[in-house]
Amino acid sequence: QAQLVESGGGLVQSGGSLRLSCTASGRIFSTYAMGWFRQAPGKNREFVSAISWSDDNTYYADSVKGRFTISRDNAKNTVYLQMNSLKPEDTAVYYCAARYMATAQAMAVMSLGADYWGQGTQVTVSS
Repeated sequence: QAQLVESGGGLVQSGGSLRLSCTASGRIFSTYAMGWFRQAPGKNREFVSAISWSDDNTYYADSVKGRFTISRDNAKNTVYLQMNSLKPEDTAVYYCAARYMATAQAMAVMSLGADYWGQGTQVTVSS
């Protein structure tokens, strides 16, 4: 049974940066597409970014494009989300997800779900 553990959340001022990490255990990480999702209070969970399992192709929600960067280190079983120029509307619980042999674009389709989810890490951006 795979497990995803996020870290790196916290409180930051508007315009600041944070880097989230998600480390996977228990499965072959390299064959899973990895994604980040977020859920703000009173809102549905939404897609943020994903990276494919095979060619490191990446995909971003329009709201974070140009500010967030996703990357993965298969040797460390870890996926990262570098978040720059943070805005108060980025405040949410951020979740890591994994789906077997998916493309980055497919990870954005919420209805397809994910094989594994992390427990979430809180990101709060103050104005």
